Amino acid sequence: MTKTSRAALVAALAIIPLLATAPAGASVDRDLSWHLLDTPTDTARLRGLAPVDARAVWASGSGGTVVRSVDGGSTWSSVGPEGTEALQFRDIEASSADHAVILSIGPGEDSRVYATDDGGRTWSESFRNPDPAAFYDCMAFTSKTVGYAMSDPVDGVFRIIRTEDGGHTWEVMDSAGMPPARDGEFGFAASGTCLQSDSAGNLHLATGGVDPARVFTSRDGGDSWSVVDTPVAGGASAGIYSVSLRGQRGVAVGGDYAAPDAADHNAAWTADGGRTWHAPTGQGLGGYRSGSAWVNRDWGGGAVLAVGPTGSDVSRDGGRSWTAFDTGSFDSVECVASGACFASGEKGRVAILRAE
Repeated sequence: MTKTSRAALVAALAIIPLLATAPAGASVDRDLSWHLLDTPTDTARLRGLAPVDARAVWASGSGGTVVRSVDGGSTWSSVGPEGTEALQFRDIEASSADHAVILSIGPGEDSRVYATDDGGRTWSESFRNPDPAAFYDCMAFTSKTVGYAMSDPVDGVFRIIRTEDGGHTWEVMDSAGMPPARDGEFGFAASGTCLQSDSAGNLHLATGGVDPARVFTSRDGGDSWSVVDTPVAGGASAGIYSVSLRGQRGVAVGGDYAAPDAADHNAAWTADGGRTWHAPTGQGLGGYRSGSAWVNRDWGGGAVLAVGPTGSDVSRDGGRSWTAFDTGSFDSVECVASGACFASGEKGRVAILRAE
């Protein structure tokens, strides 16, 4: 993908409109709903989302925006770094109400990382991409101190940077163990979940731009990677936008942002830690979905959410089938250990999941 078309993709992802109707013929889970919270912004698109627990919640997005709540979303503060209004913070990772790391996306020096240790009162810039060929999309942390961020391919391979001090310093990792990318393959900076870690510390990197979409996996801290095809269709604006694993179970969700209602070949599931991926056997996702997260509630151990600009879906069988439950526009979804789940998206939207 050329720099011009990559920039067009980023711009298009920022303006996908809200659709207020559910897909025709879709079954609806009426036991679930999103309850909107009152944030300090009604203009920023909040694609970065990082709830630490049921009380401490961070979100980030366009216009250099970072918002933070320490009371479960009842009240919020704007805490973004000064002088970053031109940046899009598409990913945020937080380990506490005080510590968070944010990633801005874009070509060259637009890709930056900032860290805070005091709840956003002050931020330090810990990484600024010096390579005009690199474009960073997502971050993932395997512990409070060890984290990774991925760039679209440089010289034919995806580039990974690593931190061992909670995001305060970063180093580019050796790419010798990374399989070659296919021509036109890249990641989607839509929800900060194109790179994710599982409970065992394995890393999973989801791609698009090529057909089929693929998932790369590292089981040794990013030193070496394997890659497999998935049933998710890829293309210039299509592929896997989010990958999420819990134990051996996992889902990959996406589709085509240019055709947000299209509901074919936009999801896959795994039961072997990402070694093989399968298409849903029941009802699929209701459209393009950019975020996914496993639900930490007693719903049989296989409950996972997916969100996008045309609605939300839930699977209660590990991604084998999906049911729509909301038609609001969201980009990201995350759940915490207590069972609370949050979603975020356009026009400063942040919501908490309610289950009847």
